[in-house]
Amino acid sequence: MPGGYAGDPARTCLITGAGRGIGRAIAVRLADAGYRVALTARSAEELNETAKLCHAPSLIVPADLTEPGAVDEVFTAAEAEFGPVEVLVANAGAGASAPIARVSDADWQRMLDLNLTAPFRCIRRAVPLMTANAYGRIIVIASVASKRGEPFIAAYTAAKHGVLGLVRSVAAELARTGVTVNAVCPAYVDTPMTDGTVAMIAERTGRTPEEARRILAEKQPVGRLITTEEVAEAVWFCVQSPGVTGQGINVDGGAIQS
Repeated sequence: MPGGYAGDPARTCLITGAGRGIGRAIAVRLADAGYRVALTARSAEELNETAKLCHAPSLIVPADLTEPGAVDEVFTAAEAEFGPVEVLVANAGAGASAPIARVSDADWQRMLDLNLTAPFRCIRRAVPLMTANAYGRIIVIASVASKRGEPFIAAYTAAKHGVLGLVRSVAAELARTGVTVNAVCPAYVDTPMTDGTVAMIAERTGRTPEEARRILAEKQPVGRLITTEEVAEAVWFCVQSPGVTGQGINVDGGAIQS
């Protein structure tokens, strides 16, 4: 199998937030390794575009994972098509920015629902079959915001700190089961989500989009945005590494040296 261990069987993967950006890159990377990929996100159109890039069996399941019952429906569809989910990549997420005094209850809840509660529900749903089969890989796409605070993103940062804690606790619980649980913690990545941040900075500060993008690029010591492919390679490392669990793996150009 390309990129995997000799004789390693093709696995079934479920990738959330697979319609674009990091999720799309992860889907393509796992498909290139010969894995079956079940893809979920809100946009069926974007999922179809991702599926076209995946040279492996794929399934698209459009869903809003914050809706009651959606996680179970997505897993049930993936299991019916491919069998038990052996690799879960909980990537779906979103950011929001506001001074703390202007963060509404609704804004706060939205960040928790998507960035913390949805991954929790996915992990909870995946674990029974993974432990029964003595094999599983769970990777949550967290953030450098899981490890430090920055101004104006309190709700996002709280959710990302929470999801890293979730990863560490579940990893400790499952350490003897054959299931590993890790987080990948990117800095600013060249994605549509970062494009939105660039537009917000430009609007609020009067800077040009090019200047705003340069500000974000220079937050990484390497002086550039992280690529989606670099994040996907970190996910692939977690998939291949049975001795690595409970980790928050930074993909940040040296921003956080831990």
